Amino acid sequence: MTPNDQPLSIGSPPLTGPALAAFFSRDAVVVASDLIGSRLTIAGAGGRIVETEAYRPDDEASHSFRGPTARNAAMFGPAGRVYIYRSYGIHWCLNFVCKAASAVLIRALEPESGIEDMIRRRGVANFIDLCNGPGKLTQALGVDISLNGLALDAAPFEIGMAEPVPVVAGKRIGITKNVEPLWRFGAVGSRFVSRRFP
Repeated sequence: MTPNDQPLSIGSPPLTGPALAAFFSRDAVVVASDLIGSRLTIAGAGGRIVETEAYRPDDEASHSFRGPTARNAAMFGPAGRVYIYRSYGIHWCLNFVCKAASAVLIRALEPESGIEDMIRRRGVANFIDLCNGPGKLTQALGVDISLNGLALDAAPFEIGMAEPVPVVAGKRIGITKNVEPLWRFGAVGSRFVSRRFP
């Protein structure tokens, strides 16, 4: 960890401009942990981020490991933008770009606003199941490839940091390479994570 990777002391107002760039221009592992408890909204629908995963460019499980392509171009762009891809040809996945072609996958969120829109998009009424997985989250928030490459301080996004919450770390889910690092992070005791931590 370098001095620039130390946790930032940021209040509750939305992250914008230099503050947004500073927050995301750090090691993805640090950012992934620091994002737990932050509030994300997309066109007014959103809530508290409760689960993330980090991916570095030297990580064989990362889309950026083999260099830039048309699909992963957003990962090689400025920090503080979104990288969206389709998983297994079915679900969109939402990632936040960090420094040096790294990113954080947003895996789960505790819904707080726009609940009716989430229920309509998901077609389920179970509150806990609305956003407890990366594909569920993007469906509930109306995320698709049209948002790829957009800045997190531009419409329809808004992200703000909250007071620190206790964080637990574990192995990432659904990968077959570089499986050992504990680069999956979650809010301790949250009912809204996609899978319980050991």
